[in-house]
Amino acid sequence: MKRDKQHGGIVLAALLGGAAGIGIIMVALSMARPDVDALATVPEQPSADYGRRLLRDTAELMGPGHENPELRYTGSHLDCSSCHLDTGTKPGTLSLMQSASRYPRFSGRDGGEGDMRDRINGCMTRSMNGRELPRDSVQMVSMELYINSLQAQYSAMSASRRTAVEPAAFAEPDRAADLQAGQLVYEERCVVCHGVEGQGLQATLELNDGYVFPPLWGPDSFNDGAGMNRVLTASLFIKARMPLGQPDLTDDQAFDVAAYINSKERPHMANLEQDYPDRTTKPVDGPYPPYADDFPIEQHRFGPFRPIREFYASQKK
Repeated sequence: MKRDKQHGGIVLAALLGGAAGIGIIMVALSMARPDVDALATVPEQPSADYGRRLLRDTAELMGPGHENPELRYTGSHLDCSSCHLDTGTKPGTLSLMQSASRYPRFSGRDGGEGDMRDRINGCMTRSMNGRELPRDSVQMVSMELYINSLQAQYSAMSASRRTAVEPAAFAEPDRAADLQAGQLVYEERCVVCHGVEGQGLQATLELNDGYVFPPLWGPDSFNDGAGMNRVLTASLFIKARMPLGQPDLTDDQAFDVAAYINSKERPHMANLEQDYPDRTTKPVDGPYPPYADDFPIEQHRFGPFRPIREFYASQKK
């Protein structure tokens, strides 16, 4: 049952409805758990199939509740597929299908060129609030093999299959985000899945099984060094994908609710001041200092961003 937590749980919620339905889902899933010991065993050799399982069942296979402390790599009970929907196979925003072709590439945040394994560890330490995987570990190599296999799958797909079913791309409003408006959007469109306090919906009664709908803030969410903690990055994802199955928010709604979510407390990542050695490469919505400008941190977090862009453009003349 847990294998279908992203789809089966959603369908059941729609059929059963309301808090009672959610309660039934959690009880049903907790009674139908697979052989956890068998799933959590690390294979001797890396494989793309194991990489797919790691993305799908990250909390169970590498989470903070793993019975083997040496295999506790993530600091939250999120799965990689919490953001990379359908284990990265869904074309469009945050798809992994073309990721292999984009690396190695330069990272302003790291101040140098990085490969796919560097990028995976960036996700491990930021989006998953955990620690780095050893570069030659079975887990790391398996995840890389899986992502490489998606590139081959993408190359073999027809043009129609490659087309993302998404609304028009997010267009940034020329203003500061409105947190109060974002709260209203959250309460009207997001709370049913992600909870009043952004706590998400667990896949089963066992937290180690992860979530059907991930927490958006609080101690079990992504940390403040994650890309999703940037309001423009979050807005892009929200506009393209949310609400799940019915992405119909306006640009203003996506912008405001992203700011509202990112105004909340979340885990702190140490040594963020070391990011972007060349501070002029830091994104305008970089939510933490230091900066190479005098704009206040609140403007970097929530906008308006046009004055910041104009400042950096003037420095290049």
